[in-house]
Amino acid sequence: MPFTYEDVGATREGRCPPGFHPLHVRTIIGEGHDVFKTASQAVMTWELHRAVGVTITTDADQAAPGVDVTVGLGPLIKAPCRIVWTVDEPRRAGWAYGTLPGHPECGEEAFVVDRTGDGTVWLTITAFSRPAKWYAKAGGAATRGLQHAYARRCGVVLRRMCGELKG
Repeated sequence: MPFTYEDVGATREGRCPPGFHPLHVRTIIGEGHDVFKTASQAVMTWELHRAVGVTITTDADQAAPGVDVTVGLGPLIKAPCRIVWTVDEPRRAGWAYGTLPGHPECGEEAFVVDRTGDGTVWLTITAFSRPAKWYAKAGGAATRGLQHAYARRCGVVLRRMCGELKG
């Protein structure tokens, strides 16, 4: 299946194509190597998403370019996506997925964990989207509010998952 938008990979550069709504949420997770390692693994293996409360259906154990993923929001909404890019570096790990036909939105979303020079570990979620289904269009600003709330919740849950770790 083809992606439902043209600018595939734009989140890698932090770009928001014209006609899309941007999202950028950055949350401090903790500090140190162990926190980075645990947070990175949780993001790369879908553990974070499952802990947030969405269902992830995929044949892959972790994110990799070309992997198809369906995100389930409750029993009715299924959101098919494909991993567009990944990063796995000593101080940065994450991935982005793009929407496929059937997704309520059209666009891309990236989940990246990074460890800054002072050892602080952050989760950054960047996205661009626009409604694709009638109910996403009808939701208007409320739909975008839910996207921001979801991104903030990801940070809170990941911080909790890493909360006992030091160093």
